[in-house]
Amino acid sequence: MTLRSADFESAASTGSAIPAPVRQGRGNYNSPRMLVSEFDYALPAELIAQHPAPQRTASRLLHLDARGGLKDLVFEELPALVDARDTVVLNDTRVIKARLFGRKPSGGQVELFVERALGARQALALIRAGHAPKAGTEVLIGDVRATVEGREGELYRVRFSADVDEVLERHGSVPLPPYITHAAGREDAERYQTVYAAQPGAVAAPTAGLHFDQALLERIEKRGARTARLTLHVGFGTFQPLRVEQVEAHRMHRERYSIPDETLRAIAGRRTLAVGTTTLRALESAAASGASSGETDLFITPGYEFQVVDRLLTNFHLPKSTLLMLVCAFAGREAILRAYRHAVERRYRFFSYGDAMLIER
Repeated sequence: MTLRSADFESAASTGSAIPAPVRQGRGNYNSPRMLVSEFDYALPAELIAQHPAPQRTASRLLHLDARGGLKDLVFEELPALVDARDTVVLNDTRVIKARLFGRKPSGGQVELFVERALGARQALALIRAGHAPKAGTEVLIGDVRATVEGREGELYRVRFSADVDEVLERHGSVPLPPYITHAAGREDAERYQTVYAAQPGAVAAPTAGLHFDQALLERIEKRGARTARLTLHVGFGTFQPLRVEQVEAHRMHRERYSIPDETLRAIAGRRTLAVGTTTLRALESAAASGASSGETDLFITPGYEFQVVDRLLTNFHLPKSTLLMLVCAFAGREAILRAYRHAVERRYRFFSYGDAMLIER
């Protein structure tokens, strides 16, 4: 870890001012040319977890140490792997009921996926319909009217006849990932949310945090480790496939983050364990920009020089995904792909409701 207390104290002293977005490639970076196909692996469909484990801490945990060694554990053993040197950083974003189903006055079915609120009654949303909606198109969601005002890239600017928060609470459903095939139910409303979720705004869960319950967090603190929190609101782009052949041609989506001053102080001079790739991106974005809040589209691929995070707790990621590229940057492509082959052979459960890895840099 090269970023120490003086660096983070400087970042913390900037307060909550929002800087320009952290652009990909900023910071210490020496990325070689790579193909998306280099980040592929074979995964049997039956290993994609469709439901969470019976208890949060019942998942398995694959430990990849700094020398490339692999050890099969269970998640309840995590506290034994931390001590007084560690600060465990959690992303406390809360998943909103972002998926809405409605119809046009003509009867056509429409799905809206709210990415973020822009104001009390305005939001950016993905829209799936028979035809791309034009400005002025109206969608009826129960007793609520949603009017398309315009397009911003892949998203649409939509105005609702009621407050966005109220519409989502009354008519929305949990936005499960596309590889989970069942409709969101009561179990998902509880389990697709961390026990420490506090700040509404994510459209996908920070899934590494789904394995924690309050008792395990207390056991971590009894080991002498500190826990700290930040917020990064996971955006819709986390599920977007790469549509390019060259890795460096991909452009990351933007996500909002905020790191409290007490978290910056808690990690200064200590070994930092990021719970999830979202936590890691927030911390590394702050290091790259010197700002503790803002928006980031930082794209981390092999060649990136990490400034903050020493240890990463994360789930298993999709083939050819930006998140798989991130963990390859953290521990080395060959080591990660070997660990994934091991996980497939040992029948680990993959993706959002699946098992976890603890990766040492």
